[in-house]
Amino acid sequence: MNSWADSLVPARMRRVAVVAPAGALRDTLVRLAAAGCVELDRPDGGEGERRGPAARGLAALGDAAAAAPLLSALPPDPDGWRAARRADLLAGEAQLETYLEAAVRHGGTAALAGWCPAGDLSRLGPLLAEAGGAVVPLRAPSGAEPPTLLYERGTVRRAVVPLVRTYGTVPYADADPSLVAGAAYVVMFGMMFGDAGHGLLLLAGALLLRSGRPARLAALRPVWPFVAGAGVASVLAGVAYGEFFGPTGVLPVLWLDPVDEPLRLLGAAVAFGAVLLAAAYAAGIVNRWREGGPARALYAASGVAGASVFLGLAVLAAGLARHTTALTAGGSLVALAGLALAGTGMFAASGGGGAGVLQTGVQLFDVVVRIGSNTVSFARLAAFGLTHAALGAIVWRGTTALAGAGPAAVVAAAVVLVLGNALTFALEALVAGVQALRLEFYELFSRVFETEGRPFRPWHVPTERPARTGAGTGAPTDGSLGPRSGTEVTT
Repeated sequence: MNSWADSLVPARMRRVAVVAPAGALRDTLVRLAAAGCVELDRPDGGEGERRGPAARGLAALGDAAAAAPLLSALPPDPDGWRAARRADLLAGEAQLETYLEAAVRHGGTAALAGWCPAGDLSRLGPLLAEAGGAVVPLRAPSGAEPPTLLYERGTVRRAVVPLVRTYGTVPYADADPSLVAGAAYVVMFGMMFGDAGHGLLLLAGALLLRSGRPARLAALRPVWPFVAGAGVASVLAGVAYGEFFGPTGVLPVLWLDPVDEPLRLLGAAVAFGAVLLAAAYAAGIVNRWREGGPARALYAASGVAGASVFLGLAVLAAGLARHTTALTAGGSLVALAGLALAGTGMFAASGGGGAGVLQTGVQLFDVVVRIGSNTVSFARLAAFGLTHAALGAIVWRGTTALAGAGPAAVVAAAVVLVLGNALTFALEALVAGVQALRLEFYELFSRVFETEGRPFRPWHVPTERPARTGAGTGAPTDGSLGPRSGTEVTT
């Protein structure tokens, strides 16, 4: 990564040609597959029909064909691999055969085109040169959209990038909102899961994930910073609400008690949602500009036009609430200007005529309704925060009622406290997680993105090489091709 700014956009892609003498093409492709940083074009756009000897040998093995592909650094021997039931080598060679067949040949030279991250070109060139091949940068074809690869360098980015990827593939021209989206998610989660005790439990769970325990959850280890962030946000919200495993009195109320002041919490949730929507419109303007230039950014409903409607309606609402004529009039003018810009773009896209006028009117009405409904939708931050606090209060009241019934009831009170908090934790963690995701996807990402990109899928197959010995590296001499300790796999 060249600078911090690189993390705000997908990895820069270069159109490349992998070139090699025809006799060295296989060795070049073996190294290319091991590097795993180039997405090669295929004439049929997919796997195609495999007709080579390795593909036929793989088909003959039946169920064994499900083995993970592997390439051999030695010359191919499909018949020997089939006899040894080396489905892994046959599968890897079958993939390589399709690329050998797809290569463009001229004289004694063969070439394949594809996409490669610009940052990987410097290491790829010397690697292919070892086999007599080369990687040559090309001019991208007109109108072709490069595949998208989001940077996942760093612990935090590895945790938050899957959040955006779950929604869809970021278009190559758009900005990468992963870090901002992750921060917004954990804050929204914390507002709905506001309990310092429960937040500390989330932090403990994050530390367990980081340590790789329990083993069955080891695949979730990369997301531990995300869970930790949600835990910190929950602790901070719990401190503000005065909640520690419910209203136990351990913490004073620093801001408000959700149960006693629900309307104040509701207003704060809607106001916070308005800030997030404004940020989504700002990101949308940037993306529309990058996608289609200033005109696209100006007229799009998720660009300047839509942002103007949103801002105008917000100012108008503030003017009406405060009975301020200047704010009311100014907000109305800004909203009307935004509607005029959006209508112009929609009418041009509709093709004009009476049908275009009708379509534009319906779309403008939808823009206004969506802004209102999306803003109000953030009230769920308060609603589920209030629900969490109410459940905690019920558990705590039940606990204190039992504890006051005599010494024998203290054990029952402890059981109620533990089980009640466990149920509240499990139920509210699930609800808050789903609702935060819903707000992120439908209210925010729907403005940030208008199209979907194509994910970068590099061709990557590990290489099996003869193991190193004291005398150097050599192939087995007994003709056996089965798995053994005398080989090593490299990537």
